[in-house]
Amino acid sequence: MKKLPPKPAEVVDPVHEQLCTRVRDLRKRRNWTLEDLSAACGVSKSMLSQVERGEANPTLAVAFRIARAFGLSIGELVESPDGGRSRVEVIRGSDPAFVYRADRQCRIRTLSPLHLEKSVEFYEVVLKPGGTLASAPHFKGARELATVQSGSIRITSGDESSDLAAGDSAHYPADVAHAIKNAGDAEAVVYLVVTYSADA
Repeated sequence: MKKLPPKPAEVVDPVHEQLCTRVRDLRKRRNWTLEDLSAACGVSKSMLSQVERGEANPTLAVAFRIARAFGLSIGELVESPDGGRSRVEVIRGSDPAFVYRADRQCRIRTLSPLHLEKSVEFYEVVLKPGGTLASAPHFKGARELATVQSGSIRITSGDESSDLAAGDSAHYPADVAHAIKNAGDAEAVVYLVVTYSADA
């Protein structure tokens, strides 16, 4: 009986593998569902699911749409952490891709790179008079550090509250219901850092 030659080992495309991982990580970092990402980029939920699982190799057009939804170029979407990215990363104040929320009460702009490992997040929060940023509990062990640039605010964490003025900072648990409320008559600008414990 003739012996068959051994089956060649499957070759893993590192670029494809990196793309799948990046899309999934970026989506989770923004707390987006597949439906959210689909709405943002115009690619079907089923295709996105296949891309994240490594079951589909997206076309250039699909990759471009996904990258644009995250405010990235295709090169930034597929590059590895040590793939030649400049060590100086700039987030332009005029870049709409980093505006997380904008309505009549509140504007939130992400100041940390979207690819940053989910252990820390940095935001600029602008609250109109009477505006409130109310948040459900984050992961266990999460904490927030809020520094008031201008205006005055009231921080509530669980059943405790504190009033802060310009230049004040507060550090508090964020794994309980919490809120930042503009307590004054003028616009309040707050810089907010969210940290997560290593086992969250």
